[in-house]
Amino acid sequence: MEEEKFTLRYKLVWVFFFAVWMAYVESTVVVYLREIYYPDGFAFPIILIPQKMALIELGRELATILMLLSIAFLSARRGWQRFAYFIYAFAVWDIWYYVWLKIFLDWPESLLTWDLLFLIPVPWSAPVLAPVIVSFSFIAAALLILYFENKAIRFHLKKWEWVLFISSPILIFISFIIDAPEIMKQGIPDFFHWELLLIGEFMAGLALFQGAKRLILKTSNVKNSGENVGFE
Repeated sequence: MEEEKFTLRYKLVWVFFFAVWMAYVESTVVVYLREIYYPDGFAFPIILIPQKMALIELGRELATILMLLSIAFLSARRGWQRFAYFIYAFAVWDIWYYVWLKIFLDWPESLLTWDLLFLIPVPWSAPVLAPVIVSFSFIAAALLILYFENKAIRFHLKKWEWVLFISSPILIFISFIIDAPEIMKQGIPDFFHWELLLIGEFMAGLALFQGAKRLILKTSNVKNSGENVGFE
């Protein structure tokens, strides 16, 4: 058991550092892009860059996700574990991306500063606080899932929990892209739908909480019956 705990801590630490240094690389690319296209500092409306550069940028964003998926598959063998490592790496990368930008450019000015988050499949935009909230919730969810999986307890959700869990990212995604048509017309976003993000966060949190509570009760019942608690 001690060796298993060490292995989990070992993986979490090294995935953390991978994501931190990956965020460094990602942020330096953004520094170069802003120096070229936003020499006076990034602000909306966005500047339409040449098609060739736009395609390269889309490829870079896709490569970022594939790198995070790769480290997740290297870190675990089962689905929930891989998912947990993916969202954990994604969250650390996203948070440290803004940390490095703050160090390099003294940007964002505040957590309410608007940012262009992503371009696939359409532009995502939000105050910086929004992706940071999502990232911290990702870390909490990842640690919760890995807590059970590390005890050889297979994490799983019931059907109604799956409905909540899948609906959550859809609502959050909508909150990020709802202004995409305006941004593509070089408009300026001025209102973020926090209610969609917070409802999405609540739905995912409720699904994971119910799943975790059920597993805790099941584990407790197994202990009380004197059976082996290391079930799957």
